[in-house]
Amino acid sequence: MVLLTVLDTLLFIVGAIGMVYQGVCIVASLFAKPVTFPEAAMDKRYAVLISARNEEHVIGNLITCLHEQTYPSGLIDIWVVADNCTDGTARVVRDMGCHVVERHNMQQVGKGYALTYLLDYMIDAGLSDTYDAYFVFDADNKLDRHYFEEMNKAFQSGFKILTSYRNSVNLADNWVSSGSALWFIRESRFLNNSRMLFGSSCHVGGTGFMFSKEIMKRNKGWKFHLLTEDLEFTMDSVLHGDRVGYCGSAILYDEQPITFAQSWRQRLRWSRGFLQVFRYYGPQLIRRAIKERDFSAVDFTLLLCPFTMLGVIRAVLGVIFAACGFVTWQSQLGAVTGWSSGIVLAVLGMMALAGLTIIAERGQIGATNKELFAYVLSFPIYMLSYVPISFQAIFSKVQWKPIEHKG
Repeated sequence: MVLLTVLDTLLFIVGAIGMVYQGVCIVASLFAKPVTFPEAAMDKRYAVLISARNEEHVIGNLITCLHEQTYPSGLIDIWVVADNCTDGTARVVRDMGCHVVERHNMQQVGKGYALTYLLDYMIDAGLSDTYDAYFVFDADNKLDRHYFEEMNKAFQSGFKILTSYRNSVNLADNWVSSGSALWFIRESRFLNNSRMLFGSSCHVGGTGFMFSKEIMKRNKGWKFHLLTEDLEFTMDSVLHGDRVGYCGSAILYDEQPITFAQSWRQRLRWSRGFLQVFRYYGPQLIRRAIKERDFSAVDFTLLLCPFTMLGVIRAVLGVIFAACGFVTWQSQLGAVTGWSSGIVLAVLGMMALAGLTIIAERGQIGATNKELFAYVLSFPIYMLSYVPISFQAIFSKVQWKPIEHKG
């Protein structure tokens, strides 16, 4: 059937382009000098926005890191929205000299709504105009002490939106935390770094990013409430013609899930969020890619492409058409065999990618060589688990749920 051929061709083309692009990014990142920024006066005033839900055990670590920055502490104001907290998060934050806004709303749940509430409070109080830019962090983060100094350089070089290098505080805990950590380190080194080299826009992660006062005013605070509000913010910025920058010398440390159940729940939300973002922003990105010849729009169209959904549709149609006699079962078995070969190659490629990430970023990764070797072998298991997760995301009603952090 022509329809099956079209779907097979589409899946092959999208997959091949994605793999080639990844390869080009890796080569560029390995052999080209990273983008650096000139020294800049440390005179800009920044607001730190933190959404915290029952984070009393970890948020003090982040606040301590903020207080110990090489950037003048008098120019960094910390604002925390204690979102539906039932513990002492608000008290801990107040005791450390930060601004606290408490929010209680169990109908609109999630980080996006919490950031909206916090920025609306600041705007209504007439405080938002006192800052040149806004940083967003998660409560479990830690920062290199030069973080703000480095981000300030990039900001003063002209970028209105910036993201940073995302490392992990607990990569070596087990294969689950290592899989997630290696994924983010890979994105920083081999994707965002290369996007800067190509002059295209980078992907803002869920934490460790900054946007200027002008961007905040354009958005009237924070207007992004999908399950992956960071990705939604990135797509909206690209469609507005903004170039999202990356500062690789500003290092953030994130805490990754350590149980497979936590990781599954988190990635299920991400996968469902990707589908949401593609639904709302995909057609506009495709139009911009064609009309404006915007490489960033092409890049993020590939990122958002619902590959798993297309694969499920292709498999279901193959079974239906074979059952109705439109195609032979033998032809569909051949297709399955081809997909299986592709999965084997993908596993080998993932192991190579994990190994290359470790070699390139060995100085940034806190783990023994024995642990790292084991994590290279387990990385494909972590990544292949995305297949059932993405399948479930198509049919599940996913809600935002907090992940307990140990600090």
